[in-house]
Amino acid sequence: MKPARIAITFFLSAFAIATGLGCVNKVHDENIALHDQNRELQTQLSDRDDKLKSAPDPTQLSAMQRDIAERDAKIRELQTNLNRPSAGGASDPSLGGIEATYDAKAGTLTVNLPGDVLFDAGKAQLKSTALGTLDKIASAIKKDYAGKVIKVDGYTDSDPITKTRDQWDDNWDLSYGRAKSVMQYLTAHGVDSKVVSIVANGSNKPKASKPSSRRVEIVVLTK
Repeated sequence: MKPARIAITFFLSAFAIATGLGCVNKVHDENIALHDQNRELQTQLSDRDDKLKSAPDPTQLSAMQRDIAERDAKIRELQTNLNRPSAGGASDPSLGGIEATYDAKAGTLTVNLPGDVLFDAGKAQLKSTALGTLDKIASAIKKDYAGKVIKVDGYTDSDPITKTRDQWDDNWDLSYGRAKSVMQYLTAHGVDSKVVSIVANGSNKPKASKPSSRRVEIVVLTK
């Protein structure tokens, strides 16, 4: 074979090989792209399936909405009852405006009772004018929150005890005595003693003023 023909043959062979390799590489790249696209689609489908599985069905959603509506209605009823004058205590304005607040995140319903409404200064004996309000709270707990865990938290202001220092070691001791009096009244009027506990806080967690810092909080764990 002449040298010119050999050169042409070699050139054509090399061109064919290069072209073939180029096609192979192109197909390979296309396969990788298709594989990546397929994997992305599979991920999207999987995410969609997970969202569909986690979403409540209409029946569950309706039941949840009913539960929330019933809970909110109970809270509104309790707030209305607490703000209504007690029997025999309509002339006592200090019994109005009792706070009842619900914390959805914590799942707690808190009734805030000012210390001046419940007790005389430095004392832990319940005033007779406060008993009607505590009766309402006990009735509401028995009706709507039977079996729920309840904490009775006692608080005082930061002033040292002076007039009744012979009865109490310190503010913590006074706050314990007041919380205990409220707990004993509730359990004596039908609230299950097994679910009630008391916590003494003294002057811990003060509020904006000293009168508002003196308080007893009844905390119902609604969850």
